[in-house]
Amino acid sequence: MTSAQRATATGGYHHRHLLGIEGLTAPEILFLLDLSDSYVDVNRATDKKRDLLFGRTVINLFFENSTRTRTSFELAAKRLGADVINMSIAWSSIKKGETLIDTAMTLNAMHPDVLVVRHPDSGAVQLLSEKVNCAVINGGDGSHEHPTQALLDAMTIRRRLGRLEGLQVAICGDITHSRVARSNIHLLTTLGARVRLIAPPTLMPSKVERMGVETFHDMRKGLEGCDIVMMLRLQTERMQGSYVPSTREYYRFFGLDQDKLQAAKPNALIMHPGPMNRGVEIDSDLADDINRSVIREQVEMGVAVRMACLDTLNRNLMAERLAEGQAAQ
Repeated sequence: MTSAQRATATGGYHHRHLLGIEGLTAPEILFLLDLSDSYVDVNRATDKKRDLLFGRTVINLFFENSTRTRTSFELAAKRLGADVINMSIAWSSIKKGETLIDTAMTLNAMHPDVLVVRHPDSGAVQLLSEKVNCAVINGGDGSHEHPTQALLDAMTIRRRLGRLEGLQVAICGDITHSRVARSNIHLLTTLGARVRLIAPPTLMPSKVERMGVETFHDMRKGLEGCDIVMMLRLQTERMQGSYVPSTREYYRFFGLDQDKLQAAKPNALIMHPGPMNRGVEIDSDLADDINRSVIREQVEMGVAVRMACLDTLNRNLMAERLAEGQAAQ
């Protein structure tokens, strides 16, 4: 029986790693969301500390700059009682020419329990996971996937609207370079939401309709009747060449403002994975609208989701090690 089949039968998540949303079953995703829900109350309590990861070592290995993801993983691990090491790539051996596999071998010799990895190249986290004995969580790899972001987005929506199934979700902006968009497409379509992608032709991947989404190049048409409006950052650091005439022109046609938002449902929620470029992707007043914007809630849900993922993968790893020990006897 595969891990996916076991999860379907038992309602759990039985993989060693969390490398992406693609390929996960609805029961596996729902298990992680339900467990994450329980950690929201933990984070809101006066005493936030737990000892579920006491004696465990979590290494945050970030090859790209990050504030929200790295900090929330660090906070999540510490609240579960783990020892946390943040690897400073700028001063590490990688800058001296060490390969990713050499780095994996070095870290493996230190016997960590969980590696949280962010890397600019798609597939790098998968490669690393094949070379280490610990659990690996993908904190974002290139333009491929960012699974915990999709989970926290789903958590935010579900806690506000009570469901994901049947909702109309618009993902708007730089689709081509967005790992957030890809993970959200996989998760939302798996759980029964309908997804629309809105972007200029230069920022829309070819043949993306194969992922079960609708595509639009007109913001107002794409937003018609939507329950959720998820804005994305223009990832200029991944762009080689000119994808938009100017940020001013981009905001005119694809930035979210009050006029364009009127096409969506009157109570449509506004989301953004951050960091935001105000006045480029989204109007400041909408970003700060306490009734419709859930951007701050996304940050809060991020800690709960990452606690749930660390908790789950630790349990799976400990069960795996126990089974190996028993088999060796």
